[in-house]
Amino acid sequence: MLNVDEIAGILKQQIKTARSDVREDEVGTVIEVGDSIARVYGLSSAQAGELVEFPNGLFGIVFNLEEDNVGVVIMGSDVEIQEGQTVRRTGRIVSVPVGPEVVGRVVNALGQPLDGKGPVATTKTRTIERVAPSVVQRQPVSQPLQTGIKAIDALIPIGKGQRELIIGDRQTGKTAIAIDAILNQRGKDVFCIYVAIGQKTSTVAQIRKILSDAGAMEYTTIVAANSADPASLRYIAPYAGCAMGEELMYAGKHVLIIYDDLSKHAQAYREISLVLRRPPGREAYPGDIFYLHSRLLERAAKLSDELGGGSLTALPVIETQQGDVSAYIPTNLISITDGQIYLETGLFYNGVRPAVDVGLSVSRVGGAAQTKAMKAVAGPLRLELAQYRDLAAFSKLASDLDKATQAQLNRGEKVTETLKQPQFEPRSLDQQVVAIYIAVRDFLSDVPTERIREFQKQFYEFLTTAHPDIPRSIADTSALSDETTRQLESAVNDFKQRFGKGG
Repeated sequence: MLNVDEIAGILKQQIKTARSDVREDEVGTVIEVGDSIARVYGLSSAQAGELVEFPNGLFGIVFNLEEDNVGVVIMGSDVEIQEGQTVRRTGRIVSVPVGPEVVGRVVNALGQPLDGKGPVATTKTRTIERVAPSVVQRQPVSQPLQTGIKAIDALIPIGKGQRELIIGDRQTGKTAIAIDAILNQRGKDVFCIYVAIGQKTSTVAQIRKILSDAGAMEYTTIVAANSADPASLRYIAPYAGCAMGEELMYAGKHVLIIYDDLSKHAQAYREISLVLRRPPGREAYPGDIFYLHSRLLERAAKLSDELGGGSLTALPVIETQQGDVSAYIPTNLISITDGQIYLETGLFYNGVRPAVDVGLSVSRVGGAAQTKAMKAVAGPLRLELAQYRDLAAFSKLASDLDKATQAQLNRGEKVTETLKQPQFEPRSLDQQVVAIYIAVRDFLSDVPTERIREFQKQFYEFLTTAHPDIPRSIADTSALSDETTRQLESAVNDFKQRFGKGG
């Protein structure tokens, strides 16, 4: 039999403990969907860049704020989204997981793991769009960031906090330079982020394998928005990678970030903009295409000592069509960055690899960050190559050349051979300085051109065994003292006698 008093007591207790929190959700209705874009009616208070949630758990970014609806870019496939469905505001701006836990992982543009190693174990997030550090918060670029590539470290040096564009036609070795730069950061306390935009999944897997085999994944994060991914993910990928790098930069760390490549990023943005009916401009790109990249690359900086002195160095990659650097996107990026490494197809097919055109390439701030040792040998090198290029062009027209011209052409040829380097074999500072020194000081005049790389390799091995204090002195002091120079000259002359007999 029911006890009335007992029931009354239970009811009173429940009334007392009942919570009357009201959760207010602002929802809208999908009125049109297609091409990974949804038009939503009823989200009148939504902010630009805000995340909204669809019924199937997919998220979208509010992109267009119009009079009677908002244009939402869907972060995934739009197959399950239908007209009439409700869309909920989240009140959050797009964020990605950040912190040391992201290092060593392969993630997508939303920070979700792609490497099968489980979720990223961090609760810390950072909005993908952020205001770049101000002038007061920065300091001038003054520390070198060695890429391990002789032609770049000597002639187009990169400093920590710089933005250096890698530009060239397809299949000229742009990604190879970026990967070499990552491999060279091993043991240098520099974190690396590689952002793959619109690349084949197989290509990203190959890059991950190269980095893993070299032990470089320990300090590298790969952010992949592959060609099969929606344009929305390809659009936010570089900002997501930048947010991950910024977190480490503000913690006082040094970070190298590679955007490979921003041509595909601009195309993804154009795709979204055209579907959202934004007015097209030159080459059908929207009017704010310049702002798209400037707000991304301005976030690369060398922070002031008060903010920890961390740095974010950006190496954006751009693909040109038939060497046309005056096209719309390349000229935009050239104007935003602090210099460019221009890779030339002709050089590549002539066997000059890396195919860096030292005439068109420039670093606007890296010279300030170059080591004394490299400055000492790189000065004559630039002049040598400039004179060689002029003479080589002239000599094609002339039938007979005087001895001085022939000698200069011969020396230029030897210097060019010295700057060639196999892929994925970055060189240390002392190796680079020694190789360039013996080339510009004309120690190679009697060495056949086809044997120069063999000579350089054997000489460095001889140096590390017979005179280990020479490379150690260059590596430790980053300078080339008079005493070291004398010892180096003596060692070269000594080795040349043995090399001649051995050859």
